[in-house]
Amino acid sequence: MGKLIKNHWARLIALTAAAYQVAAALQGFFWPKIFWDFLTKTLDGAVKPFPYLQIINLVLALVILAWEWPLSFIAGTAMHRSIEARLVVFPMAALAASLLYQATNPAIYYVIAMAAYFWAYGEGEVVAATPWSLPRRPRLAKV
Repeated sequence: MGKLIKNHWARLIALTAAAYQVAAALQGFFWPKIFWDFLTKTLDGAVKPFPYLQIINLVLALVILAWEWPLSFIAGTAMHRSIEARLVVFPMAALAASLLYQATNPAIYYVIAMAAYFWAYGEGEVVAATPWSLPRRPRLAKV
């Protein structure tokens, strides 16, 4: 049996979260609502009259989609191969998603993806420079 490559699994979860977050942000433009409005009304200014939170969610989701798929100009760069950078950006995306009513599920998915990336980082996994491939092992010199 094969070994689970945690960073590939986390990438799929993050792609799902980002796609869901795009849809939630677009829906938020038509039906603006803060998730925590049952506790306080002070956050309502983030969604109406100007949709600050929806725009933040949309931009973060598109950036994460471009980063995780990745687009050709991102693939192979240090940013694309960095698990640490993902562990910095994903909490911000999860926080923005958790504030918007329509995007609470992507927030949970981002937390799961962060846990998987943290697990991969702890085991010393690296993200391959070529998207959707296995990382190359260093070749040892033949004696």
